[in-house]
Parts: sequence; C-alpha cells; structure tokens
Amino acid sequence: MIARFLEYLSYERHYSPATVHAYGHDLEQFVAYLGQDTDSFSLALAKEDDIRMWMVSLMDQGLSARSVKRKLSSLSSYAKFCLKMGYADVDITRKVISPKADKPLPVFYKESEMNRLREGEQFADDFLGKRDNLILEMLYQTGMRQAEMLGLNDNDVDTVSMQVRVFGKRRKERLIPIGNPLKEQIEEYLAYRQEQVGTTQDHCFFCNAKGQRLNRHTLYNVVHQRMSEVSTLKKQSPHVLRHTFATTMLNNGADIQTIKTLMGHASLAATQVYTHTTFEQIRKEYNSAHPRSKK
Repeated sequence: MIARFLEYLSYERHYSPATVHAYGHDLEQFVAYLGQDTDSFSLALAKEDDIRMWMVSLMDQGLSARSVKRKLSSLSSYAKFCLKMGYADVDITRKVISPKADKPLPVFYKESEMNRLREGEQFADDFLGKRDNLILEMLYQTGMRQAEMLGLNDNDVDTVSMQVRVFGKRRKERLIPIGNPLKEQIEEYLAYRQEQVGTTQDHCFFCNAKGQRLNRHTLYNVVHQRMSEVSTLKKQSPHVLRHTFATTMLNNGADIQTIKTLMGHASLAATQVYTHTTFEQIRKEYNSAHPRSKK
C-alpha cells in the first residue's frame, strides 16, 4: 500500500524524487516503530495513540518539533490517500495535534562573501572549474531550487532570449531572466563542456566529467566546499544561496511580488519570511552601531 502511495505522489502529484523519498522514509520509520513489515502494513492496524507515542519517541531521540511535524504530515497525507482509495474507513491522524515549531529565519550569505567568491582564484581554468563557478553564480543570480538546477536540460537555457526555464514543485514551469555576465559565463561553460565532454546524457545542462547528469550529492558538495572557502556559516548548501538571492533582491529594492514569482512560491507568505530576515539584519546593525541602543 505504501508503494502505491509513493507512485501516486510521483506520477499523479508530480512530486520530486527527493520529496517522494522523504515521504517513504517517514512512513517506513512509523511502520518500524510499530514492529510491522512495510510491504504488508495496513493503516487500519494502527491507532491514534500509536501515532502520539511515535511522536513522543521521536522527540525523545532528539528530533526537533519541526522535524516531527513534517513526519506527521507525511503520515497524514498517507492516511488521506488510504481514505480516498477506500483502503481505510477513517483518517486516524485527524485528531492528532502536531507539536508547535518555531519557524527559523533563513540564513544567507553576505554580499561581501559573494564578492570574495567572484574575486577568488579557487576555480581551476578547466571544465570542472567553469562548471562549479557557474553552479554557484546561477544559484545566486536566479534563486532556483536544487532540484530545479539538477533537472536543467540544454534547451531550458536560452542565452538568446536571456532566460532560464525551470520546472518547480508539481512540475510548474516558470521563466527566470538572466543578465549579460551570467549569459557570457554560460556560453564559456558550454564551450569547455563541448571540448572536454562532448554530448551529455539526455542533453543535461550540468554534468560530471563523464557527461552524466549531476546528482544531489555532487551538487551539495560543490556548494559546501566552495562556499566554505569564503564564509563561516555553519550551514553551506544550495538552499542558502536561494535564501541569499531573495534577501539580495529585497535589500536592493525588488518588489516582494516579483521575488515570489521568480522563486516559484505558491503563496506570498513563503516570500514574506525574507522581510523578517532583513529586519533582523537591520536590528543587529543598529544595535552594534548606535551608541544609545546599548543603554
């Protein structure tokens, strides 16, 4: 039954492979907690108290309220699926209250750190160096998600019209404009790629030295390694560069509705968190600079 649910998420809801994997992992954890087998598991065998005790055990293991809330959401989606398909008579998660989780403000890189990255000499003058440099600049200048970048094909990147087409959550398509510097960087990368790699697998845009599409692990390592050279943030990831894009746009006068469209957010609430981020930065600078703020 769980396998059918995951297929439903993939092929009917068009969730990304990473999201489907996360749902599957959460459900496997719940089934394992009950001491049952994933293949033969039926939600009718579980009770509301089982879910509550599972949540308590997760928090006892050190999981944050936010993580537990997400796992309950996975189980709730599965329960609704079972109800819809006639595999269950009732949604046993409906009365289970998830723990309250404070939403942390997104972290982002400073403009000075991004400038040091651009001025640095850490990128080799070869295909991999050009690729890594372009990955960081494209994440920073477009705000696209990690999965969107990994899914890019050559026909999605149009240097003539100066725009990039990405497919976001639920396979929703959007166009992101690019500037001349990024256009030139893309063309330089493609020239190196053609010379050193040739035709890529499935015409993917970003690839490894063998022409195969990049995976999440490689992309994360590229960002983590390169950004660690210019920043002391504890978290170094593609998503931090997405936060940095939004914060940079907002700090330089972009309308929040424009940022929402560029980032592919479904609601304005998801974008408005960046206004709180910039205000916190303003507060920090005020407290450190104004003599009366310390009294």
